[in-house]
Amino acid sequence: MAKNIQAIRGMNDYLPEETAFWQCVEETLKNVLSSYGYREIRFPIVEQTSLFERAMGEVTDVIEKEMYRFADRNGNSITLRPEGTAGCVRAGIQHGLLYNQEQRLWYIGPMFRYERPQKGRYRQFQQMGAEIFGQKGPDVDAELILLTARWWRVLGISEYMSLELNSIGSLAARTCYRKALVAFLIRHKDHLDEDCRRRMHVNPMRVLDTKNCDVQALLKDAPILMDYLDDNARTHFSGLCELLDLSGISYTVNPHLVRGLDYYNQTVFEWVSSHLGSQCTICGGGRYDSLVEHLGGQATPAIGCAIGFERLVLQVKAVNPDFATAQRVDAYLVAVGDQSVQRMAIRLAEKLRDTLPALRLMTNHGGGSFKKQFSRADKQSARFALVLGEREVALQQIVLKNLVTGTQETIPQSQITARLASILC
Repeated sequence: MAKNIQAIRGMNDYLPEETAFWQCVEETLKNVLSSYGYREIRFPIVEQTSLFERAMGEVTDVIEKEMYRFADRNGNSITLRPEGTAGCVRAGIQHGLLYNQEQRLWYIGPMFRYERPQKGRYRQFQQMGAEIFGQKGPDVDAELILLTARWWRVLGISEYMSLELNSIGSLAARTCYRKALVAFLIRHKDHLDEDCRRRMHVNPMRVLDTKNCDVQALLKDAPILMDYLDDNARTHFSGLCELLDLSGISYTVNPHLVRGLDYYNQTVFEWVSSHLGSQCTICGGGRYDSLVEHLGGQATPAIGCAIGFERLVLQVKAVNPDFATAQRVDAYLVAVGDQSVQRMAIRLAEKLRDTLPALRLMTNHGGGSFKKQFSRADKQSARFALVLGEREVALQQIVLKNLVTGTQETIPQSQITARLASILC
């Protein structure tokens, strides 16, 4: 007997009960995006490897250890997308969407990173992103953060979410800061782990993002990037904080927040939760004003963010489990009798779907007694049964039975559409 084939480790199946919850969360977020004027963009899950190397910087965990890259049949190096921003920018440049234009775009889909699977972090994970191009003031930064805060409100999780905020300034400011940070790290190199000692010279700001608690404690005495910001970055950040204060958005300025990718500048932010253990970041983003030009387009200011959907769903289920319930079948069409009954059942079901598009209707197929078909209706958690037998077909009637209360009524088939519409609205 052949051995069963299992899903690849870290790449999960989501069964109907779970996907119903996911769909409800997705639609909620999409509705908020639409209300702010965002439009959906779709791009491939496979891109040239060089796109991500140029966008993210070669000395990042994603590039060094986590990308699924391979050669195609022509020997070209291609990669399963590890994040969405680079592909979104590439598509915008290729199709002329970005230069001298304002664009508000969103996307959703699978991303891929080869890392140790754990709760809320998988090798194939679902991500939703929002990107704004063509605006450079702190007001658009504030609006993006306000949009994310609205997501949490409509999902019922606001009180469990905390906003961390920082400015990492310009490239020139980070160059000056880098010298001071390296000097500090060299003085304390005996207390750094192997990974931080390696990064100390090639990408020292990534040391600030370490998960090593001992190194994090050491970094409390490290130079602070805020002290190296130029006047423009300071003005931008203070303007953002003022707008958030006016809007009633609470936040914490985290001087060690740098995000994990090299393309960020100025504003960076993360929404974190205390309910998810070490995987506490649910949404993160920031400005990337040089990325479009770096990837071959015209200089274009930009800001964006992304949500890890697995973590978000875990959060919603943990604190607001009643947010989305599994979709029930509204009605189950029971048909018992000869071929004329079956033909009438199919015709009636299609007519109901034509006139009541929102109706969730299942039709019994494969025969079976009344008892067996009602059992099937119960398994589908149907609210109502529509019952057709040979007598009902002959008299052009149908029985409508409430499967919750047990009450039933017999009505003309010509009235069933109106009757269902009145009780399901």
